[in-house]
Amino acid sequence: MMSLRLFVKRKRRELGLTQIELADRAGVGLRFVRELEQGKSSLRLDKVNQVLGLFGHCMGPVPLKRDDLS
Repeated sequence: MMSLRLFVKRKRRELGLTQIELADRAGVGLRFVRELEQGKSSLRLDKVNQVLGLFGHCMGPVPLKRDDLS
């Protein structure tokens, strides 16, 4: 499974967008996009979904393997 930070960076580059352009289109700050692409561990979910919405995606629950629960 691809990490969120790599997914966003890859999608942004596929669309030929700079971080500034992505931030403008998603309605979030440049700092937020930078932190998202750097893998910051605590981010606002609503803002993450604003960015992912540009790519036709959103965050949601993902089942863990049993081994991941311990």
